[in-house]
Order: sequence, then structure tokens, then C-alpha cells
Amino acid sequence: MLTEPHSHAPDGQAWRITHLRNAGGMVTTFMDWGATWLSARVPMKDGSVREALLGCATPSDYPSQTAYLGATVGRYANRIANATFDAGGRTVQLAANQGAHQLHGGPNGFNNRRWQIVRQAEQEVEYRLDSLAGDQGYPGRLLASVIYRLEDDNTLTIRYHATVDAPCPVNLTNHAYFNLDAHHGDAREHRLQVSADRYLPVSSEGIPNADLTPVANTSFDFRQAKTLAQDFMQDEDQRAVKGYDHAFLLNARDASTPAAQLCSADGQLMLSVFTSAPALQVYSGNYLAGTPAREQGVYAAHQGIALESEFLPDSPNHPEWPQPDCWIKPGESFQSVTRYRLTAV
Repeated sequence: MLTEPHSHAPDGQAWRITHLRNAGGMVTTFMDWGATWLSARVPMKDGSVREALLGCATPSDYPSQTAYLGATVGRYANRIANATFDAGGRTVQLAANQGAHQLHGGPNGFNNRRWQIVRQAEQEVEYRLDSLAGDQGYPGRLLASVIYRLEDDNTLTIRYHATVDAPCPVNLTNHAYFNLDAHHGDAREHRLQVSADRYLPVSSEGIPNADLTPVANTSFDFRQAKTLAQDFMQDEDQRAVKGYDHAFLLNARDASTPAAQLCSADGQLMLSVFTSAPALQVYSGNYLAGTPAREQGVYAAHQGIALESEFLPDSPNHPEWPQPDCWIKPGESFQSVTRYRLTAV
């Protein structure tokens, strides 16, 4: 565990940086602020090492950026319409941070907190966060933990766990952005495959505005691998949000078969995503422009692709959707696992 000298987080304490290494030489890096995934350095076939994640040059850049680079987001990832939901006949008003709506847990969501390091080893680190009743408007106290484990096959496994003392919707995910060409070029040139027959249309504010829709014969059909550029901005659903920023209802959610696969434009690095979550948000980095970058001034729009494992957006207001209940009650727990496997080919 390292700290960045002469620099402190918004709470006045030093950043705590953790590196995990596996037997094959892959190194992943994390920070306790936001339980953030900072870096994934993958050994390539030609002996080089390729950075697969977008990130900032220093920890100090993270609190000021608004792209949620690599952060753990919650209590509820994605959007909740009008920042409200019904809880047993009572309307709960959340803290809004995207117009009238709440995005990624509110203006002071989990991405903007210091998580406590519970334990760490050569290939694993566990973070924990205590979210008090009323935090960002949510009912009850929530205890969350995130475990990152770097496997020897270059898989980063992320395990989420949360308990509550009052009924509350919970939706934790990681907001990593991938550019498998070592940040070079437009990530829309990556080839993407998603195992999903339906996607969720949204308004220009990212709020669901239609039923789950078959991907067949639309620009959202990624059942066979294609570049994101191929059908980019080819319909009104994309134009509403300047590209892909939509949830796909996954065909399987057992984390044993890939929910998605992303391949670099040069064909030399493959990302496979396995998850127990019911949906995957595919975001083509439409608003990345101006985000502080690791090796250059700022990132351009579409320089990274986010693949966020989660419940469908606004699920607390849509119990009719065909997915598990996003509400957790006392005595129950939220549990989810996502695996990101990076393979040099």
C-alpha cells in the first residue's frame, strides 16, 4: 500500500493506493477514495505491457472529474427518475444531482467517499463503507463491502455485498472505462458482443421512456460482434443521448458464461465480462471530453467504453420488469459478482 506524497483527499487525509499482482505479471491498482479501480496493466504477447483502463494522472484529479472513472457507485447506480420512489406507500425524496433526477447515488455518492481498507494481500483487497440512514435521502443504514481479487488468468473479480436495517433499493457497480488499444484512437472502433435480446430505450435525460425492446433489426443488436462505430447514432434512441448509453437485459446472469466481450481495434487484447447482475449498461463515453487523462491533457469523447453490471435504471419505480427485486430488507443481503477477464491474443 502506497500513499501519494504531498497530496491529500478532500477529507484532509492521504490517499491510500493498493497494487495487486498475479503470477503472470498483470498489475491492477486501486484507491480507497471511492474504492476506485485506477489501472489494469496487462502483459502482451510481444513482451510489452498495455494499460487497459482510462484513468487520471494522479489521485488528486479524481475528485474533480465527473465521469466516475473506475469508481464504485451506489447506493443506486444509474438513474432514478425524479429522484423519488415509493416505500410502502410513502414517497422517498432522494438528493437530485442530474436535473430533477438522481444519478449514481446522488451528489455525494459512494464514488465520493473514503472507503476503509479491511484487509489486503498480494492478490486481493477488501473495502468497506458505512452509509448512515438518510444518506442522499435513502432510508436506513447500509453497510457495503467491495472485494477486488486479481486471479492468475488475468481476471479481476469484483464481489459486492451490502446489508440494511430498513428496506432500501441497492445497486452497486464499478464504472471503469476500457480502451484496449492503450488509450490510442476512438474506442468505438472496438468490437463488442453482448448476450442480450432486449435493451431499454431512454429519454435525453437517460430516464427509461419505453418498454424493454428487442434488439433485432436495430442498432442495439450486439448478439454478433461488431464495432460500436458501425451503427453509431443511426436511430433516435441513440441520438437522444449522443450515442450508446443504454441498459441491456442479459440473457443469462449466472456469471459462468460471458455477458459481453470487447476486442481492441488491433485485435491483440480481449475483455470478457461475466456477471450475476441482470443487466449491463453500455456507455460509449459520449461525455468524456475534458476528463483529466493519465498520459495526456484530457480525454476525448468516446475514448473509453464502460460496461456496468447492474439492475436496470429506475428499477425501484418499475417492479414489473423481468429481473430480481432490487429492494433489500433487514436480514437479507445484496450480493453481486462481476469478472473482467483481460486476455492477450
